[in-house]
Amino acid sequence: MKIYLVRHGIAELRSPDKEDAERILTKKGIAKTQKVAEKLSQKDIQFDVIITSPYVRARETAIILQKAKLSKEVVEHPALMPEGNLLELIHWLQTSPYHDAESVAWVGHQPDLSQWAELLIWGRSEEKIILKKAGIIGLNVPDLNNPLGRAEMFLLVSPKWIID
Repeated sequence: MKIYLVRHGIAELRSPDKEDAERILTKKGIAKTQKVAEKLSQKDIQFDVIITSPYVRARETAIILQKAKLSKEVVEHPALMPEGNLLELIHWLQTSPYHDAESVAWVGHQPDLSQWAELLIWGRSEEKIILKKAGIIGLNVPDLNNPLGRAEMFLLVSPKWIID
């Protein structure tokens, strides 16, 4: 299975007046994420499903990907919230209708996505991979039943490299 880890686009700054979960994408964040989605579409990348954090900025990112015709389906999962749980998400995926999917996207937050990529690749997190906002990590996970330390990274790009 190919798993694309997608960090949400640029969002509003944190504010005491607004809950973190409610922060929305900025105009710049929307525009940059749309450009990334268009490039992915031009490369004929398709996801069987986009699984997203329920946080507004992540959901908005997932919807932008969907509107670019990268997937017909968007599903929220709480394991993709900040400080989420990789093993919970993998277990859900193993038992979901998408367990045999060719390609899925996970839309979430930093540092979780980078740490999860490292766990899937090396079996441990070394805090070496950094995923920029609207950036993408592509992993080939050969065995979803035993994924830790077995994935192969085939893509790590910031939006700047995609849209320039």
